[in-house]
Amino acid sequence: MKRDDVSHPAHYRVAGLECLDVIEALGLGYHLGNAFKYLWRAGRKDASRTVEDLRKARFYIDREIARRSRQAR
Repeated sequence: MKRDDVSHPAHYRVAGLECLDVIEALGLGYHLGNAFKYLWRAGRKDASRTVEDLRKARFYIDREIARRSRQAR
């Protein structure tokens, strides 16, 4: 595949799978999709920012938990 850093960055492709395709196939939605994206790329885009990516994933997971908790009331 031709390199395309805008539409298909290398840090979002693993073993022939693209992160966005997996998010869409699973129907994760905004919060869980973003959490998945940050977990997927943690250590791959910039190894020095792995912890930051994990914190970003946690932020979106916490937002989804809060959203679902409000809905359950």
